[in-house]
Amino acid sequence: MEKKYQSTRNETINYSASQAILAGLSPDGGLFVLPNLDDVNLDVSTVLDKDYQEIASLVINQFFNEFSENNIKKCVKEAYTNTFSDEKITPLKKVGDDYVLELFHGPTCSFKDVALSLLPKLVNLSAKTQNNTNKRLILTATSGDTGKAALEGFKNDPLVDMIVYYPNNGVSTIQEKQMQTQDGGNVAVVSINGNFDDAQSNVKRLFHDEELVALLKEHHIEFSSANSVNIGRLIPQVVYYFASYAELVNTGEIKLGEKVDYIVPTGNFGNILAGYYAQQMGLPINKLICASNENNVLYDFLKTGEYDTNREFKKTSSPSMDILISSNLERMLFHLSGGDAHYVADLMNQLKTTGKFKISDELLHTIQETFGTGYATDKQVAEQIDKVYKEKGYLLDPHTAVASYVLENSPEKKEKTVILSTASPYKFVQEVSKDIPELAIDSSQDEFKLIDELEEKTNVYAPSQLKDLKHAPILHNQVIDIDEMKAIIIKQVGES
Repeated sequence: MEKKYQSTRNETINYSASQAILAGLSPDGGLFVLPNLDDVNLDVSTVLDKDYQEIASLVINQFFNEFSENNIKKCVKEAYTNTFSDEKITPLKKVGDDYVLELFHGPTCSFKDVALSLLPKLVNLSAKTQNNTNKRLILTATSGDTGKAALEGFKNDPLVDMIVYYPNNGVSTIQEKQMQTQDGGNVAVVSINGNFDDAQSNVKRLFHDEELVALLKEHHIEFSSANSVNIGRLIPQVVYYFASYAELVNTGEIKLGEKVDYIVPTGNFGNILAGYYAQQMGLPINKLICASNENNVLYDFLKTGEYDTNREFKKTSSPSMDILISSNLERMLFHLSGGDAHYVADLMNQLKTTGKFKISDELLHTIQETFGTGYATDKQVAEQIDKVYKEKGYLLDPHTAVASYVLENSPEKKEKTVILSTASPYKFVQEVSKDIPELAIDSSQDEFKLIDELEEKTNVYAPSQLKDLKHAPILHNQVIDIDEMKAIIIKQVGES
């Protein structure tokens, strides 16, 4: 039977998978979810002898069975053939007693590539399934990595236009140059005077702006999203949990059925929610540990049950996690409250009007049975990057260092643990160079000199696509105020 997706805030809003992927967000502002995760399951033993593409096809078919198995396989093959620098797509490395799942071997050196290599294929398949010939205008807010990965995935797609908004002075120099040099006649990149939460909140608001929706309809265009609020972006992330577990079994590190902990550096809660979905499908996961930086709103929530964004927004050394409004938390609240859309809608309304909400003690206990948490300061991150390199010869980026520190200092660690590594250290080369004093690198140098020197002194491969940015021309350098975001859309529609 074809699986239907409903809004987290209204059980009467039900879409097919293709409709949900094309829409991105529900009309009521909610996120699309399967109301019953018991409808998806996968026998772990069936993935042990499979490569990444085969595992991806099996997992995605469980969620999107509206599409034929052959069509899903075709999408997967196009997404992951000759597009990643490692044939395993997400290789697992043993570092000390634990394991690092490297998610940064894609075109833009970020874990976002894993899903955003596949999402464009799913969007086009969904449009064909719906006989929908309208053009898509994809609005994306990014804290650093989603923007470039989405731009790369959708560039020059004749059925898609894309606008990416990112916080001015809120991403690393390399992340910014990745976006500013993006080619493609269908893309626009705009920096805003504000933080990621400002960008994300306004993108959600613009999705439901009546004037914009009417303007798009007049031009046969529909809004969509490439953020993890889009179910088509989230589900491909489930795959690497299964792939990593299979590799642990295949290499004899664990026995089939043995439980594993996963520790995830996360700001928007999508990467860790994908792990929850994998667990619900039958993957033997003991704990999913949410690792936060100094914007530790998730840490406080998972400890106390109160989600409070009324606090200082901090710019940290791990900018992709500089987020106070974690969109995918809404999906988790839906699932663990027993699918209570009215309850979730009330919580989200409280968040919108007061900047905070508090859940019941009973729900908090249920959440804590699955999710652990911890956080790291910038000072602790710097010390962890230095320590892991000195002791284990492994180079961490600041986001992965957050997770590594939390793991090392977690009283909840009981099982073998996989750290999700979300970005190449060379995307944050200035910070990484500064944090390892024994390398004696002058971190005030030009970023591209730093890349060369860090590579030479550590013998850790620097991705060519980052090194090549040095000679790429700047194509996007517009900076706007938040209230100008709508005008950018109107201009883009007029030119399309």
